[in-house]
Parts: sequence; C-alpha cells; structure tokens
Amino acid sequence: MMKWKSDRGLEARMMLTMILLAVLYLAFLAVLLSMNTSSTVIILFMGGFMFLQYFYSDKMILMSMGAKIVSESEEPELHQIVSRLCAIAGLPMPRIAIVNTSMPNAFATGRNQKNAVVAVTTGIMQQLNRSELEAVLAHELTHVKNRDMMVITIATFLSSIAQIMVRFLPFFGGGGSRDRDSGGSFVLMFLVSLVVWIVSFILIRALSRYREFAADRGSAIMTGQPSNLASALMKISGAKVPTQDLRKVEGPVSALFIVPAISGSSIMNLFSTHPTLVARIEALKNIERELEA
Repeated sequence: MMKWKSDRGLEARMMLTMILLAVLYLAFLAVLLSMNTSSTVIILFMGGFMFLQYFYSDKMILMSMGAKIVSESEEPELHQIVSRLCAIAGLPMPRIAIVNTSMPNAFATGRNQKNAVVAVTTGIMQQLNRSELEAVLAHELTHVKNRDMMVITIATFLSSIAQIMVRFLPFFGGGGSRDRDSGGSFVLMFLVSLVVWIVSFILIRALSRYREFAADRGSAIMTGQPSNLASALMKISGAKVPTQDLRKVEGPVSALFIVPAISGSSIMNLFSTHPTLVARIEALKNIERELEA
C-alpha cells in the first residue's frame, strides 16, 4: 500500500483560492468601514455568525438530514472499516452516523478531527460492495484529515454576511428621510455586497471542487485501489433517486456529499461544488498509473 502523501498541486490551488477570498473580504470590510458603519457592530455580528457556524453547523446538518449516531454494536462492519482507515491516515476515530434514505451518498462534518462525524445513507450501504464503501469512507475521512470543514467555514462566513446584506439592506435603507449622500452610500454598499457575494460564490465553488479532487486522491492512497472509488462514483451517479429524497437535500448541504445531490448538464461547471464525474474518473486513472509505477 502506498504511503500517505499530500497533493502539492491541489494544496497550492486551494491556498491561492483562500488568498483571493481573503483579499476580497478585506476589500469588503474596507468599504463597510468607509461607509461609517460601526466597526464594533461589524466585528460582533460577523464574529457571532462565525462562532455559531463553526461550533454548531455539524449539529444542524445532522439534524436537518435526520442522521442517527450509531454505536459499534449497532453497525460493527462500518466501525471496523472506519477504524482501519483511521489507523492508516493517523486520525482519531470519528463518530459514525446513518441517514435513513434510499439516496446513495455520504458526507463528513465536524469542526476538527476530534469532533468529526462521518455519515452514510442506507441507500449507499445497500448499493455498494464492501470495497466500494471502504473507498467512499476513505474519501470522507480525507476531508476530515484535510480539515476541509474548517476551511470551508472560514471561506464562507463573510460571503454569508454579504448575502444577508444583499437580502435585507433594501428593507433598512434608501428611505425618504435620508439625504442624497446617505442614499448614494447605501446604493454603493448594496452593490459592493452583491459583487462580494457573487465573486465569493464562484471562488468557494472552485475551492469545493479542489477539495473533492484532494479527497479522491486521499481515498486512492488509503485503500491502494483507485478503481474502487471510481466504481462507487459511477454507481452513485447513475442511481435512480426518488424526487422526495432530492428535495430533502437541495441547497448548501448538497455540497457536503461525495457526489452532488442535484446535478444536470445545463448547470455550468463554474458554479458546481463538485468536479464532473469524467474529470474525477480520469484523475483516479492517473493515480492508479502512479501506484502501478
């Protein structure tokens, strides 16, 4: 089995994306301060929002998905697979959860490696064989090892603030009692918030795609069998998913899954949280060639 190693190229692209996001967010803060917005209000609001997102997002995600934490006595095979993979990756044992849905998928959440949760659906457990399920779990554990939840939380918190401002500024500004300068400042703040929201949305989607490639590579390294993950991805992507299940996972939670819950050829890759299946399979083939060499 090949020794675990990082993908420096993917790490460099993720770092560049984070730097671009940081520059964008600093510019956003500068504009807010130039509009005479109270720095105390900005810090308290953004700090509180980030605190809640960082410490409680995993609980909200598990609750929204109806995920149930299972013990080793309840799911011995799952615990055995995850325990072995954690030993390979040098990770503490995460909690394991099951989502009762026919949709075949999996995700990882938690603010750090010690508070991680790896969840699988009953659908994926029924559809994949043991080797394929192991590859999927290795993919999710790579997200944990790479601290992707923390990275995405940091990357998205100010984007979320910008989105909130775009939605609610029209209700709090632009009134007749405001003078012309105040009205102009309001319009400028709204436009800046809109631009920050759109640009950060695209950058975060790019960051999400990079982390999926990195997690695929981590799975291939951990299991030594990239073809198992490729097989699992093809099975999951080709599954017939009931419409009711799809409605339950639309929105931000979809980005956590190993494959997106909602997909379609009409959606531009630029706005996708995941790379295309073709790109992921091709990358896994290249890793397989590396392993064979």
